[in-house]
Amino acid sequence: MPDLPPVVDASWVLAHLSDEDLLLADVRGPNAYQRGHLPRSIPLVLGAPPPDTDPERIRAFAEEVGIRLRRHGITGEERLVLYDGGDCVAAAAAAQVAELAGHPRVAVLAGGLAAWPGALETGPVELAKTRLELSPRLEVVPTREEIAARLDDPALVLVDVRRPEEYAGKAGYPCDPRQGHIPGARSLEVSTLFAGPGQPRPASELRGLVGLPDGAELVAYCHSGSRSALATIALRAAGYRCRNYVGSWHEWSRHLELPAAR
Repeated sequence: MPDLPPVVDASWVLAHLSDEDLLLADVRGPNAYQRGHLPRSIPLVLGAPPPDTDPERIRAFAEEVGIRLRRHGITGEERLVLYDGGDCVAAAAAAQVAELAGHPRVAVLAGGLAAWPGALETGPVELAKTRLELSPRLEVVPTREEIAARLDDPALVLVDVRRPEEYAGKAGYPCDPRQGHIPGARSLEVSTLFAGPGQPRPASELRGLVGLPDGAELVAYCHSGSRSALATIALRAAGYRCRNYVGSWHEWSRHLELPAAR
C-alpha cells in the first residue's frame, strides 16, 4: 500500500487526485459541503469523543464512528484525507476519531479548503455503503489511567499546548475545579507549532523547537482536546509519535486523586 504522510498539502493532493485509493472527506458539515467542496470528496461528520476517557465510553464511541464510516462507504483500505475550512482544528479532531474507529491510513490537508488552488465542485454526492468491519484502536486515545500510571515513565513526554498562563495555573476556565498542569508536562503553546492557520512549520523547525529525539513518544493535551488535536498533527508532521489526550485538563482537574503542579 502506498504511504500516506500524516499531513499533506494541496500540491500532494493534486498529484494524487486520480489515485483510485485516495478518498477526500470534508468534515465541515453537509451545508458547507454542498456550497463547494474539493473534487471527488465526500461529506463526513464523525462527531466528538466523550469529554472523559473512561474505557467503556471510548469503546462505545469508537464502534459508533465505525458505523458512520461504513455508511459513507469507507472501508479502511483507502488513503483517507480529511479537510476543513482552513485552520485544521476540525480536521485534526476528525482524524483522531477515524483512527480510533480503526482506520489505518488517515491524513489532514494543511490549510484545508482555503489553501486549495483549483476549482470546487458543488451539490450532493451519492454515498456507497460497505459491510466491511473496522476494529477499534482504543490505544489511539490515552486515558487518564494510562497517563497517571506513566507519570514517571521517561519514555513518555507530556506536552501541554495551552497558553503559558494556563500551564502555570494563573489563568484557566472557571468550569475547572483546579488550575495548573499535569506534573512533568512540558509547556509548548500550540500557536508556536504553526506558520499560519492550519499550516505546520517545516519539520526541521519543529524538531528544533521541540528539542526531543525523533523517536520520542508524545502525548499532547490542552483544556478539552481541540488545541491538542491540532498540535498532534503538527508534531506528527515533524516525525514524532504523538497522541492526543482528549480528556485533557478538563478531565484531569476533576479527579482530585490525580496530582497537579503549578
